[in-house]
Amino acid sequence: MKFLNPRRWAACVLGALMFAASPAAAEIARQAPAACNGQREIRPLRNVTVVTAKGSTQFRVEVADTAMRREFGLMCRRALAADRGMLFDFKVTQPDTAFWMRNTLIALDIIYIRPDGRVLSIARRAKPLDEAPLPAGGPTRWVLELAADRAAQLGLMPGDKVIYRSARGG
Repeated sequence: MKFLNPRRWAACVLGALMFAASPAAAEIARQAPAACNGQREIRPLRNVTVVTAKGSTQFRVEVADTAMRREFGLMCRRALAADRGMLFDFKVTQPDTAFWMRNTLIALDIIYIRPDGRVLSIARRAKPLDEAPLPAGGPTRWVLELAADRAAQLGLMPGDKVIYRSARGG
């Protein structure tokens, strides 16, 4: 069993209390599948920079770079900090990608990124637990998931740049 340091534990407790206080959260928690029993973060976290007309913003992201990590993604998470996210690294260009929100308990912005690092499209405020496909609309190399409404707060639009350097420098 791994124990959290006191600062991390306090942040987790505060986040859980804030989430639990919301009526919508209570409904989502009731619908959560039995498989959701506290997914752990993928470490180490990597830096991703989003560049928009408003400026640049850096996020610390988990990188889903294996088939199993990509399949599970942010499923079962009960919160996502405003400066965190998950980057799905397909390693090669995908002709068309579609995500869904199966077993995902929080609303997300799903940003589809072209092979040149430019934003192709954004599925804004994807609904928790919704299994409807959210297609990219073209070839993608990466997908970035952020907390719902972060894309709008940043002014993120198709054509904006996302900068990510993998551990291998790619």
